[in-house]
Amino acid sequence: MRGKSVDAPFFLVLLALVVFGLLIFTSAALGLLARGGATFTSVAVSQLLLGFLCGGVALVVLSRIDYRVWRPYTPYFFAGALLLTLLAFVPGVGLTLKGAARWIEVGPVSFQPAELLKFAVVLFLSGIYASRFRQVATLKGGILPLILVGGLSAGVLLLQPDTDGAAVILLACAGMLFAAGGRLRHLFALALVGLLVLGVAAYERPYLAERFVTFLNHSADPQGAGWQIDQSLIAVGSGGWTGRGFGQSIEKFSYLPEPIGDSIFAVAAEEFGFVGSVALVLLFAAFALLGLRIAARAPDPFGGLLVVGLTVMIVGQSFMNIASTLGLIPLSGLPLIFVSHGGTSLAIALAEVGVILSVSRRMKS
Repeated sequence: MRGKSVDAPFFLVLLALVVFGLLIFTSAALGLLARGGATFTSVAVSQLLLGFLCGGVALVVLSRIDYRVWRPYTPYFFAGALLLTLLAFVPGVGLTLKGAARWIEVGPVSFQPAELLKFAVVLFLSGIYASRFRQVATLKGGILPLILVGGLSAGVLLLQPDTDGAAVILLACAGMLFAAGGRLRHLFALALVGLLVLGVAAYERPYLAERFVTFLNHSADPQGAGWQIDQSLIAVGSGGWTGRGFGQSIEKFSYLPEPIGDSIFAVAAEEFGFVGSVALVLLFAAFALLGLRIAARAPDPFGGLLVVGLTVMIVGQSFMNIASTLGLIPLSGLPLIFVSHGGTSLAIALAEVGVILSVSRRMKS
């Protein structure tokens, strides 16, 4: 067994992502100075205090605690996170914005319990699959736990509605099932069911259908539904090879919707160009490869599956954000991990990395 130090290459990649993300966020947030609504100060405080400070403390603490102590408590953690997510629907407790019940408000602080639910799903399912490692290839041992844990959680998020969050949960669950030894035909069957559910959801919810129509032909409504993707592509293209320079984005001030949120990669591409964009993508790719390397060397199935689920969830969500900004998939409301504004998302992501680092301290040489 390795000593008590964390995996250095993985930690250095994380550090680069966090620093690069802070630079991009700071520049993108300056665009708020020319807009109404949220102020630069309020979003900066949220990102720095709730995101970086609380998340950084959680990372350090969790990286020093043996991840195996959490295993007996994963069912309770999952139940608590699910209950918190359901509380978002309760009037007076939950906060509804733009028709979505995704936040819980406690005094002046609001947070998204769905981020905690994603973490809890990975923890709980890791424990289930680790205890049934020889039965994962069966429907009862592999598919059924995924449906009961991942499907239930995804269903709750669909009610908020949070289609993108539900997709991230199912993606992480599928990655864990595959890593545990699940059958490919079971995964393909689940993918077909997921597409069917998505089709029904698009039929029932016009905004989802509009996303797909815009994805197929965003120029059909350039002043409406196609505005965000058009402005994102303009920002990406205007960055050229090396970008306009740090802080020099034009799109973030009045053209690009959500410059600190799901459109923040466009700001990065405009300011740092093709070179900077590729560097950011490569950092996430390195995060994925080094995370899976830790998973492969984990001392037990629980640790390995835990790292696989967390890595797939963080990187999968980040690549979905980037792909939607480039018009490769329909637009999503997912934040770019370590970069986009979202104190809850950043704090939970750093806590999840703390668990990965805890596994790395004990991985086989």
